[in-house]
Amino acid sequence: MSAEIFLVLVVALIIDRLIGDPDWLWERLTHPVVLFGKAIGVFDEALNRGGDGWLKMRGVATILILLAASILVGVVLNRLFNVLGALGFVLEAMTVAVFLAQKSLADHVRRVADGLRSDGLAGGREAVSMIVGRDPKTLDEPGVSRAAIESLAENFSDGVVAPALWYAVAGLPGLFAYKMLNTADSMVGHKSPKYLHFGWASARLDDLANLPAARLSVLLIAAGARFKRGAEAAKAAIDAAKRDHGFHRSPNSGWPEAAMAGALDIQLAGPRVYGGARVDEPMINGSGRAVATTDDIDAAVAVFYGACTALTLASAVLVLPFLLF
Repeated sequence: MSAEIFLVLVVALIIDRLIGDPDWLWERLTHPVVLFGKAIGVFDEALNRGGDGWLKMRGVATILILLAASILVGVVLNRLFNVLGALGFVLEAMTVAVFLAQKSLADHVRRVADGLRSDGLAGGREAVSMIVGRDPKTLDEPGVSRAAIESLAENFSDGVVAPALWYAVAGLPGLFAYKMLNTADSMVGHKSPKYLHFGWASARLDDLANLPAARLSVLLIAAGARFKRGAEAAKAAIDAAKRDHGFHRSPNSGWPEAAMAGALDIQLAGPRVYGGARVDEPMINGSGRAVATTDDIDAAVAVFYGACTALTLASAVLVLPFLLF
């Protein structure tokens, strides 16, 4: 870690907060995550075949090769940016910003509330289908609102906190490796018959990589709740996360989702349907309000942006020891 890394991170967080992922840019260029996905797809098509006996080993080899390649690209870009001086600083900050998801995530979640308000349940279902994997046809309006809030909380951890954390720890190589791993998990890490063995290594490594960010996200959500809703909401966020994080099927997603549920005083998670299969889980923050509304989506976005501000401020504060000593 160095002062420059934290300075770059602060600038990148500000850029992403203000600009996000503009459609006009990515209609003309290929997003790096799309390139990651294409690379994963090549290995999937070439190696995910045959009997179960070797699929797990092929999956291990696949993710290790992809991680090595992403780290190498990160090292090359890091050295190039170092040579370019001030221009390199700006280019690195822009590169880091591409891999963050503050504005784009908030915009997608806000569209769910807008859809519910303008087009009713049909509009909400259509908007939420863009950000969640569950079957939107099974959701009523409170269910759509809960799904949007859950997605916001979960993706705050792996779409904002984790990339920022891995960049702070290991620079561009760490950031690229994390995003490659996270993309692989989303593509091949699920427990369908096709990927149960081939995606095993990607899923387990992604769980490990997201472990520190999921816990850190609780503190940031609590800080966001403190900024926007007061001290009691911040305490409720931490209490709910400590008490109910284990109710979620994911070892990491339960932490930010429970924190957000506590901050808003609503119930989240619970029984839901993925691909026609029902997942029965207890409600997180069961003592909270059972009916979520569009106002709760707005409140969740406010807490989310408060948490993003806390992350940016914390990164700025961490620059000071390097400057003073």
